[in-house]
Amino acid sequence: MAEATTIAAEVTTPLTAIPQDGLTELAAKNKANPADKILKVKTVCTGKFRSLNYARDLDAFVIDEPPVLLGDNTAPNPSEIVLGAFGSCLVVGIQANAAAKGVTLTKLEIALEGDINIVSTWGTGELDKPQMGFTDVRVKVDIEGDADQAILEEMVAHANTWSPVSTTLSNPIPVSVEMA
Repeated sequence: MAEATTIAAEVTTPLTAIPQDGLTELAAKNKANPADKILKVKTVCTGKFRSLNYARDLDAFVIDEPPVLLGDNTAPNPSEIVLGAFGSCLVVGIQANAAAKGVTLTKLEIALEGDINIVSTWGTGELDKPQMGFTDVRVKVDIEGDADQAILEEMVAHANTWSPVSTTLSNPIPVSVEMA
């Protein structure tokens, strides 16, 4: 995986495990009430390509574009957020699977990169190109724990299979956009 930018976050404490009993209770609760959950985010443009995004009762998270895409470089861009969401979703799944298997993880880092076609420039540039957005996404998982390599690899593959974000990126889904 080519590294355009190296971002290092050093973990100085052991990874906090998900409580296995809490995971079991959550699974039972979701099985008893299998209705789809609705996630909501409100996005508010503050000028140029910068936007504030509100989820639940949390502080807003900012999205912007880099200067090469006419932004002010104050935050990750939407496509970087997608990669971050994918990496974070894999972390959640791997952590949950580690808890379910009684595996203690000491390191979990995920590096993602995606090739993206931007020639259409948000529908204002080249409009004859059939592929927009990511054309390829590559993920490398650096994981260590008290299980052998085969178990760790199985947990990573399982987390990818059951990741809502991986599934969303891999399979077409209906999307509707309309005026409010």
